[in-house]
Amino acid sequence: MHRVAVLTFDGVHSFDLAMPLQVFSTAHGAAKEPGELFGPRLYDVRVCADGEDLAVTGVGGVEMYRYTPPYPLAAAIDADTIVVLGTDRRGDPPAAVLELLREAHRRQIRIASICSGGARVLAASGLLDGRRTATHWSRAEQLAQRFPRVTVDANVLFIDHGDVLTSAGAASGIDLCLRMIHHDFGSAVAADVARHMVVPPQREGGQAPYIAHPEPGSDHGVLEPTMRWLRERLDKPVTLAQIADHAGTSPRTVNRRFKEQTGSTPLQWLLRQRVHHAQELLETTDLPIETIATHCGFGTALAMRQHFAKHIDTSPTAYRHAFRGRPVS
Repeated sequence: MHRVAVLTFDGVHSFDLAMPLQVFSTAHGAAKEPGELFGPRLYDVRVCADGEDLAVTGVGGVEMYRYTPPYPLAAAIDADTIVVLGTDRRGDPPAAVLELLREAHRRQIRIASICSGGARVLAASGLLDGRRTATHWSRAEQLAQRFPRVTVDANVLFIDHGDVLTSAGAASGIDLCLRMIHHDFGSAVAADVARHMVVPPQREGGQAPYIAHPEPGSDHGVLEPTMRWLRERLDKPVTLAQIADHAGTSPRTVNRRFKEQTGSTPLQWLLRQRVHHAQELLETTDLPIETIATHCGFGTALAMRQHFAKHIDTSPTAYRHAFRGRPVS
C-alpha cells in the first residue's frame, strides 16, 4: 500500500487539510466480489505535524476548530509521498520541517505542495531552487520576490517534476492529487476517483480563465459542443478547417478560443485526447497496439509510439505493462 504523509501546520486551511485525505482515501482497487462497491484501499494516508492542538482556519484566517494530528512530524520520513500543506501565518517554517523535507528528497520520497502556503514551505527548503513552480496567481509575485532562485509560473494548475510537484490554488490540489494517483495506479483508477468526487479527471488549460475577467458577451465556454464532437471522432482525421466549421467560426478565431479556454491549439488539444484514450484502452483492454493506434486516430503503431515517447516519456507496451501488472496492495 502506498503511504502518503500529509504534513500540516498551525493555522492550516480546513480545505487544504481535508482535500488530500478525501482524494487519496477514495482510491480503491477493483472489487473482488460481485456486488462490492469498492476493492482494497490503495493509499494509507497519515496526517503528521510537530505539535498538538493546532488551529484549523477558514477564509481570512478565522479559526474554525483545534486539531491534534495523529502522527508526529518524524513519521513523514517513512512515507512514499509527502504532501506539504501551508499556512498564511507569518514567519519561516520550522527548521525541523525544512530538514525533514531535504532528507526525504535525498531518500527519493516524492514531495508535493498544495497552494501558495505549501509552495512557500518547499521554496524555503531549497527544493525548488532552479525549478519552475506553480502557485496561486495572487501570490506569485510575492513568492518570486521572496525566493529569487525559484521560477514562479502563475499560469498553470500544477507542475510535475516527478520528484517534486507543486499546485496553484487549493482546488488545483485536487488536480495534482489525481495526477499522482494516475502515475501510481493508472488513468482508470484516477478516473474512478474523479467520478466519485464529481470532478473532471483532468482539467485542461491553466489558471488563465480564473485570472481573466472577460467583458460581457465574451465567447468563453462555447467550445464544449465542438470538444464533444471531437471526442466522438478520435479515430478519424480532422483538420483545423473542419474544427472551425463545426464551431461556426474561422480557423484563426477557433485557435484563439481554444488557447483562451484550454491553453493550447485545437489540434494540440485533440492530440492529448487521443493519448488519454490510448492510455485507457491500454489499461482496460487486451487490444493489440496497432488496433488501439487506429481507434485513437494515430494511424499507425509507430506514430502512436512516437507520441507516447514525447508526451508521457514511455512506450505503449511499457505503459500497459506498468499499469496492468501493478499490484494494488
